[in-house]
Amino acid sequence: MKLLLIRHADPDYSIDSLTPKGWREAECLADRLGSLRPAPAACYVSPLGRAKDTASLTLARLGQEATECDWLREFCAPVHKPDCPDTESIPWDWLPQDWLADERFLQPDAWCEPAVFAESGVAAEYARVTAGLDALLTRHGYEREGLFYRPVRPGTDTVLLFCHFGVECVLLSHLLNLSPMVLWHGACAAPSSVTVLHTEQRRPGAAVFRMAAFGDTGHLYAKGEPPAFAARFCEVYGNGDRQD
Repeated sequence: MKLLLIRHADPDYSIDSLTPKGWREAECLADRLGSLRPAPAACYVSPLGRAKDTASLTLARLGQEATECDWLREFCAPVHKPDCPDTESIPWDWLPQDWLADERFLQPDAWCEPAVFAESGVAAEYARVTAGLDALLTRHGYEREGLFYRPVRPGTDTVLLFCHFGVECVLLSHLLNLSPMVLWHGACAAPSSVTVLHTEQRRPGAAVFRMAAFGDTGHLYAKGEPPAFAARFCEVYGNGDRQD
C-alpha cells in the first residue's frame, strides 16, 4: 500500500483556515492529487479547519469524502521547555542547544524519558496517535507486530492523510522507528507538501514502510507558486526572517 501524508496549506491560525496563498496552494495540490489513478482507496482528515479546507479541493476533484480522525489533529501535549519554563509550549521547536544536550532525545526508545516530557502527557498522546494510525492500517490489511507490520491482506491501495507538521512527524517516527524529536527538528515539511511512503514486503509475513519522498512541493513549483516559509527559521541569525 501507499500512504500520502499531506500537510495543510499555508495557514491562517487566527481563524483556523487558510491564507489567500494557502487557498492557491490547495488548488495546486488538488491539481496533483485529483488526477491520481487509480483513485485513492480512502481519505482521512484532521478535524481542524486548516486541514479540512486543504482537503476540500482535492476531495471535490476526486468525488470522494474523507473520514475525520481526531488523532490526526495537530499533536497537542504542552510542555515547559528550558527556554520558557513558565509557559506551556508545543513539545517541538526547541533551541538546538537545549534538546541536543540530552542524547536520550535522539533515541527511539528513550526520547520521552527526560523530565520535561516524563512530567507531561507527551508519551500518552504519542501512544494515542500511533494507536489511531495502527488501527487505520489494520483496516487496510497491515497489523503492527513489534517494529514491523504483518500483511494480513496485502495490497496496493493508496491512502491520503491530511494533517499537520507536528503530528506528521509523530506518524513518521512510528512507521520508521525513529525518535520524533529528530524529525521535529531535523526535517521541515512546507505547507501543502506531500510525504510518500509505501510498503515493502521482501518475504511473506513481514512488511515495512519505506519513505519514497518527504515534504514534496513539486505541485507548487509546477504552477509557479513558491513554497511558504512556515516551519523554518532564518538561515543566518539576524537576516530578517524568523529567528525564534
